[in-house]
Amino acid sequence: MKRNILNVTLFSLLLILLICSQCFSTCSFAAKPIKLIVNGKDITSFMSSIVESGRTLVPIRFVSEELGGKVEWNGNDRIVTIKMDNKVVRLKIGSHLVSYEDGEKNYSIIDVPPKIIESRTFVPVRFIANALGVGVQWDESTRTVYIDSNIEGNVEPFFDINISTLKSGQVVNGKTLLQIEIPQDKFKDAKEIKYLLLDPETLEGKVIARGENIVGKYTWLPDVEDKGEKILVAALYNKNGKFIGGDAISVIMDIKPKVLLTGIEEGEILDDTIYMGADPNFLAYYVKYEVTNLDTGNTKIMDEDIPVDPYGKYKWEPNVKENGNYSFKVIAYDGNDKSYESNEVKAKVNASPKLELKGVQEGQVINKPVNLLASRNFDVLETQYILRDPKTHNEQILEKKAYGGYRWFPGPEISGEKELLVKVKDTKGKYYESKPIKVKLTGEPKVLLEGVGPNQVLRESTSLKTISNVPLDYVNYVLINKETGKIKTIAENKNPLMEVVYTPAKEDEGYWNIQAIAKYENKEIKSEPVPIRVYLGKIYEAVPIIEKDKFLNLASTLAQDSWEKTGMSAALQVAQSILETGWGQKVPVDKYTGKPSYNLFGIKGEGPNGSVIYNTWEVYNGKTYYVDAKFRAYNSVEESWMDHKNLLLNSERYKPFKEVMYDSVQGAWALKRSGYATDPEYALKLIRLIKQHNLRKLDKIKI
Repeated sequence: MKRNILNVTLFSLLLILLICSQCFSTCSFAAKPIKLIVNGKDITSFMSSIVESGRTLVPIRFVSEELGGKVEWNGNDRIVTIKMDNKVVRLKIGSHLVSYEDGEKNYSIIDVPPKIIESRTFVPVRFIANALGVGVQWDESTRTVYIDSNIEGNVEPFFDINISTLKSGQVVNGKTLLQIEIPQDKFKDAKEIKYLLLDPETLEGKVIARGENIVGKYTWLPDVEDKGEKILVAALYNKNGKFIGGDAISVIMDIKPKVLLTGIEEGEILDDTIYMGADPNFLAYYVKYEVTNLDTGNTKIMDEDIPVDPYGKYKWEPNVKENGNYSFKVIAYDGNDKSYESNEVKAKVNASPKLELKGVQEGQVINKPVNLLASRNFDVLETQYILRDPKTHNEQILEKKAYGGYRWFPGPEISGEKELLVKVKDTKGKYYESKPIKVKLTGEPKVLLEGVGPNQVLRESTSLKTISNVPLDYVNYVLINKETGKIKTIAENKNPLMEVVYTPAKEDEGYWNIQAIAKYENKEIKSEPVPIRVYLGKIYEAVPIIEKDKFLNLASTLAQDSWEKTGMSAALQVAQSILETGWGQKVPVDKYTGKPSYNLFGIKGEGPNGSVIYNTWEVYNGKTYYVDAKFRAYNSVEESWMDHKNLLLNSERYKPFKEVMYDSVQGAWALKRSGYATDPEYALKLIRLIKQHNLRKLDKIKI
């Protein structure tokens, strides 16, 4: 009620002040000063009016004290407190947020924030009238503003914006929907909305939701650490990131943490893959899933050693022998590792036998070895890998074993379109057959070279060998110079089943193709050439870009600048840079020239300053090799930092991350879920770094 009283009638004052200030430029001293009369006293000589953004600004202390008020200044927090009668008004330099106390506390958003000019705090005249409830009149003929404490003034809100899903003073117990109401014909230039939760003492806080749908609904997951009175702000920004309007209310944080298990209904019969999820009403840092077999009494935590994404789905494919009656629950953890359990959900697992052949895809052309695997959810006594002719339906057993995979390299005696499948016999003697997969066999004699991978750099002795789909007579190993075409024989007439050791010599330095040339039935067959480099010179290792104890300050500065421009959590950005570079001590350089990359996030490809050659892992013919790769090079760490943010913001792959990037916890899990890293603990490592080094302070915001 009080808030409504404080927001009623000074709209006329707005018109007056707009008229009286229209002839002045933004933030300039008036050529013809506006006279200011306070309670009958002309105080114009004590101050000079300033016009900014169509508002007349005056020194707060002069006016307030003339009205009988008392002004206090908190230099540490840059907060001005005005006390008059039973009213207490607090405002922060540079902040659009103002608090009013007159029996109860309310908040308002002003369009021009207080600012310090020549050691004086200036505020809009309209703010003084609104804050202290005094009358204001404008005399056009004399260009005079009259402020009179004997006349009761009413307050007109600066912005016609209203947080519609919560009331001022409402208690927030958990997950909450946020939405605003605005007139359809206003704020057409608004491009982004941010919901902020601020501390009433410092008027600073954090972003709790954001997006481009101005009047859309947003879900807020409050942190259990947020307690007591807070200020909820809805703030609108234009395309340039400039604040253009908002609303603010008081809320009382009293979180009652709860979590629900999703994906399973009470009494449900689960006969297929089970997808479980968590629905916490608070900001969960991670979850675990507990499954109890009610028939045996055995309880287990799924993937006990690896914390699970609280905002994704957990997949469980039960074995047929695990069928039975179960109870399920999810356990959610807050930032202090305190756990909260969901209610138990009872269901029956009745998985049907499933069998699938892995290792090949429909329509695949096979001219290399393939690793076949029977994927199943039941125990078996026998496994058969089978090749079938789709025309005659004749079958050939490629491999018969109890269980396990089979590496198959088809020979030239088999060609054309075929089908691959797997048959198994379970522990009761019943046979099951997978769906056949159509493949095409080239029917060519092939030889493959193993021991090196494309773009590998050879600096020491390397073991080479061949595999083939035909019985070879012998093998020669050769180097072919990529520039001159010169051929150097490494070894000749070697047993194809034996390894050959190649030791690089100084004269071998350069770029080569290495190849195996074999004899089969008096015919020569060659492996595909593998590009390598022989290099025995100096290798430059990753280098520090700054002293370790100074990296945090550097990263924090870069992250906060990026956060202001993009809205991406600065805490999360810093944690990523720490994890990727080892506190700035391992930043790639060109391994041959030492050229710096300033690449803080290991992004491959060409950058603004070209690229550097550095090490990475690649898979070739089923083997993993340490090879050379191009990594983006930048002219500065600032350039690297912004390029990384552009990658995350502009790639469709990271769209789920962009939706929650304002929050370091939800953002960390969204990065993992989007495939940013393969490390199953990547998200939790980021979250732990943020907590350990109190990085969330970097995400503080004010309005």
